[in-house]
Amino acid sequence: MSNIATPTELRRAAAHLAKHDSVLAVIIKQAGPCVIKPHRNYYWELIDSIISQQLSVKAAATIERRFQALFDSEFPEPAAILAKSVEELRAAGLSNAKAAYIRDLAQHIIDGRLKFDHFDSLTNEEIIKELVAVKGVGEWTAHMFLMFCMGRLDVLATGDLGIRNGIQKLYDLLSVPTPTQITGIAETNHWHPYETVACWYVWHSLDNSPKA
Repeated sequence: MSNIATPTELRRAAAHLAKHDSVLAVIIKQAGPCVIKPHRNYYWELIDSIISQQLSVKAAATIERRFQALFDSEFPEPAAILAKSVEELRAAGLSNAKAAYIRDLAQHIIDGRLKFDHFDSLTNEEIIKELVAVKGVGEWTAHMFLMFCMGRLDVLATGDLGIRNGIQKLYDLLSVPTPTQITGIAETNHWHPYETVACWYVWHSLDNSPKA
């Protein structure tokens, strides 16, 4: 059994969850296979996450295009980003804070404080620790990175608003669950080692994408 999302593992995950969680079983039957396609462009994933924070998909895409237009390549290297001032980055529509965050990410990579080439050998917790050391990258962003970029199957997004609202609705809770309560529901319904896929189906039940 692999800990990374592949079509085979996603089918195995759906079968496991449907067997152990009667609530999710209904959603799984309606939704069909979970769709997660991991990729290796870790650096750009984080830039995209920073740009997209608290923006609509359309607005984020516009700013991302303007950001890329500042450089000679579609995916500028960290050194190229550091060669731009905060003011130059803001010209693309970035806030002062986001421009500083992207430069901090580039600096972490240049300094070797953030090394993507060893991520595959690290635990989820170790990766989260490295990521949140970058300004503008919090636990939620780290969770989304693990789930949708690296394709880790055992990530429980306890801080995601969509997950909290979806679980409240699906499991008939009187109030929005706390992270501790979400962990308890996951344990009771035997989501492990497929917490990521369980979250995907909770989002699907809301016809929703991950929300900060």
